[in-house]
Amino acid sequence: MILAPMEGLADDILRDVLTGAGGYDWCVTEFVRVSATVLPHSAFTRISPELNRDSRTRAGTPVRVQLLGGDPALLADNAAQVAQLRPAGIDLNFGCPTPLINRNRGGAALLDDPELLHRIALAVRQAVPAYIPVTAKMRLGIHDAGLAIECAQALEAGGAEELVVHGRTREDGYRPPARWDWIGRVRESVRVPVIANGEVWSVADYHAMRAETGCTDVMLGRGAVADPLLAGRIRSGAGEGADDWPQIAGMILDFWSQVQRKVLPRQAPGRLKQWLGLMRRIHPEAERLFVEVRESRHADEVTPVLMRRLAAAGGCA
Repeated sequence: MILAPMEGLADDILRDVLTGAGGYDWCVTEFVRVSATVLPHSAFTRISPELNRDSRTRAGTPVRVQLLGGDPALLADNAAQVAQLRPAGIDLNFGCPTPLINRNRGGAALLDDPELLHRIALAVRQAVPAYIPVTAKMRLGIHDAGLAIECAQALEAGGAEELVVHGRTREDGYRPPARWDWIGRVRESVRVPVIANGEVWSVADYHAMRAETGCTDVMLGRGAVADPLLAGRIRSGAGEGADDWPQIAGMILDFWSQVQRKVLPRQAPGRLKQWLGLMRRIHPEAERLFVEVRESRHADEVTPVLMRRLAAAGGCA
């Protein structure tokens, strides 16, 4: 099980809290944008503080650093730079659908040019010591999946050791459904492992995705944020329906404590509301908590609410 990068949401704090609940083999940072220069070490440790502790979360889950850009030589130079920090892996982003990123020829915008994808993967693989895995995440294409297989084969030929395939095009955004059948077609076209991604919100979704795609491994993204214990339930075979809110309450308090140490008091409520906004899709308790803190603008307004609601549920600060 892999925890996906989610720009602006799954930073080092949420990675720490989610992997602490168990079930993940490795996870990926938000992307480091490579556009003009070789970045200093501090740019990588800022987005992945785990690099300062053997590239692992507090629970011991390996963390791969993700790079985004469109210049093979510049990406290779930055990959060599981050390799000096001994990351658990380097991942290449060909999946981001954000218009600003795509207008600057990054992320999913490159999926119309399999040859460029090959040159990027090859340059990065040659720049990085063999012991550091180089992987890539891609969508099915820009407007359609016509080049999906060619893109996957280009990345494989360039040296990518694993491919995460998100079952949507750039134009699909995050609208359901994800095209699991196409992930299966990509898997059949390459020899490297393909990790399926897209629309796994439950244990049942996980099993259905594996059955349809033929993939052994699955990457969880928004589903893992909405249901913080999903990976653990999948791993243990526990299934749905457990009364897990007391454990989640403790995770929220841990998250809140770490967020307050990282950001300004006026920024902290937004971070919590962002997580609760997804979690309320699954957990009614998260919906009630979200409603109660929705108008809060300062950390001092939120803390008493959390202590009253979550300490009673079994969480501890």
